[in-house]
Amino acid sequence: MQAFDPRAQLAPRDIVARAIDHEIKKRGIDCVYLDISHKPEAFILEHFPTIHRKCLKFGIDITKQPIPVVPSAHYTCGGVLTDSYARTDIANLYAIGEVASTGLHGANRMASNSLLECLVFAERASIDILQKIKMIAMPTSVPEWDDSQVSDSDEEVVVSHNWDELRHFMWDYVGIVRTDKRLHRAMSRVALLKSEITEYYSNFRVTSDLLELRNLVIVAELIIRCAQQRKESRGLHYTLDYPETDSSTSPQNTILVP
Repeated sequence: MQAFDPRAQLAPRDIVARAIDHEIKKRGIDCVYLDISHKPEAFILEHFPTIHRKCLKFGIDITKQPIPVVPSAHYTCGGVLTDSYARTDIANLYAIGEVASTGLHGANRMASNSLLECLVFAERASIDILQKIKMIAMPTSVPEWDDSQVSDSDEEVVVSHNWDELRHFMWDYVGIVRTDKRLHRAMSRVALLKSEITEYYSNFRVTSDLLELRNLVIVAELIIRCAQQRKESRGLHYTLDYPETDSSTSPQNTILVP
């Protein structure tokens, strides 16, 4: 890590992730290694008991062996703008935790901060909900679902294949290091998937897997659109075409609230 940042392993997560990604791609290797075996065994067991137990399940004793490491796909680091009561700009819709952009963390959210946000904003959302709930009208009755015009799918493999394709091209093209070209490729594939899902949705009975796939594609499109609009690098959004941070740009200027 010293070759990438003088803070070494204490560098922010985006720098560490890009360094790992760089070494893996440069050397054609499957992982890099995190080694703490130079520390006394008692120190490791006291400070990292959970990691020690977890690694042992995979046959790795971190008191004697290095840990194989790769960057992991992260959860949403903020996205839906909210106010201080977790309210979005859609009536009666609240966003809490990693999906929310509350302003309490920046482009590099520290580990577990979203858990603290969940506790704080869940309480604040409940305060707002309790004040409003008596004034919210109950929804009108929903008609019975009519699936007489569709049939059971004989090609469930389409859903699983599209799911795998989405996962792979989002990791390859919209992952740790982005470029305009990669984002364009990803958007082209999202358009194809949306077309296939719409056709499938119209002809076969709806399943939970199909609904989740449709939702994943919508989220993927929003992520790509936001990334294409931001002509700078900021925190976990890093693009080779615009490597510098633009101080004149608002951190939230490309947030899309569906």
